[in-house]
Amino acid sequence: MNAISFSLILAGVILNAAGQLLLKAGTNAVGHFDFHLDNVLPIGLKLAFNPFILSGMVAYGVSLVVWIMALSRVPVSIAYPMLSIGYVINAFIAWHWFGEPLGAQKLLGIGCIVLGVYVITRSA
Repeated sequence: MNAISFSLILAGVILNAAGQLLLKAGTNAVGHFDFHLDNVLPIGLKLAFNPFILSGMVAYGVSLVVWIMALSRVPVSIAYPMLSIGYVINAFIAWHWFGEPLGAQKLLGIGCIVLGVYVITRSA
């Protein structure tokens, strides 16, 4: 895998992770909600105009374009497992920004993900 292909995959992963984190920040700002007929419009408008939600959607959109470019250069059997790195990024940033727990069990899982991605990329 050349530097451009790797950069596209990494950018796609980071944008995807950023999109997820921004959506979480947006839902934190809006608060817990349930969709019912009587609140679909007010909640929908809150979500539609929340800057974090909008930014998350843009990040997902850009990540899609970048990901398509990456898939045109790298076999999907190599590229797709690298999306797992997004779990690692999200876990640490969610711990830092949102105070989500990051215990030993999660860290062990993260280690397995990193090892798995390493093994897969070495097989290319």
